[in-house]
Amino acid sequence: MRSSLLKSTSELLRRSRGYSSSANPERKVAILGAAGGIGQPLSLLMKLNPLVSSLSLYDIAGTVGVAADVSHINTPALVKGFMGDDQLGEALEGSDVVIIPAGVPRKPGMTRDDLFNINAGIVKALSTAIAKHCPNALVNMISNPVNSTVPIAAEVFKKAGTYDEKKLFGVTTLDVVRAKTFYAGKAGVPVTDVNVPVVGGHAGITILPLFSQATPPSNSLSQEEIVALTKRTQDGGTEVVEAKAGKGSATLSMAYAGAVFADACLKGLNGVPDIVECSFVQSTVTELPFFASKIA
Repeated sequence: MRSSLLKSTSELLRRSRGYSSSANPERKVAILGAAGGIGQPLSLLMKLNPLVSSLSLYDIAGTVGVAADVSHINTPALVKGFMGDDQLGEALEGSDVVIIPAGVPRKPGMTRDDLFNINAGIVKALSTAIAKHCPNALVNMISNPVNSTVPIAAEVFKKAGTYDEKKLFGVTTLDVVRAKTFYAGKAGVPVTDVNVPVVGGHAGITILPLFSQATPPSNSLSQEEIVALTKRTQDGGTEVVEAKAGKGSATLSMAYAGAVFADACLKGLNGVPDIVECSFVQSTVTELPFFASKIA
């Protein structure tokens, strides 16, 4: 019975995450900020992804323990931990996907803009190392404020001569995850069947969930309910910060969202067709140089 339960749980995880069990190319994923509140659960989720053959965990401290812990999970990905500036290059070498949750989290009363002065410097240093050690990697930027950290990374890559607009992504997937969850709850439809595109940016009123394009469509929602769903999606991060009473931010849901987007990147690299996600990228959709929209 226990064996049957474990097998059922494994299959459920695989189906819900869209994991493939077929043979795939070897792929290395590096997580920069792996010992943090987002980095640890993200490391766990990427260890569970069968598309990952090598998982490189980096942070300024504490990474060895996280790597040891995650490495005991009986999935194929080989895990190595790296710590400090002198090991950053080795951590990045040969990476196909680099995920960056590094930086300070939001605290009560803080906006994403409040994070800029600290996280901007961190992102600049990490981007410089990426340009040197794995310039062809897909870079998934989680560090807030994404509206600013993505352009910062772009400028670093341009200066290094390695910039490719199709390889730098601001991870806005959490906005999509929230919009799907809130819409499903209000419309009374199965959340696993829901899709809601979210465009704009990744801060407050720049987050624009397009509930008019939600599937399955619902005629039961009033305009007032749509407005309320929009505001809740925009304020989702603040909702979590306040609920944790100053003891944390949206780490678990962000880790999940980061794993979803990284999984999509790996599938894209492996040639899986029709992979579409929303992301904050260099764009010509509007007059803004960067804009979150559907990308394939």
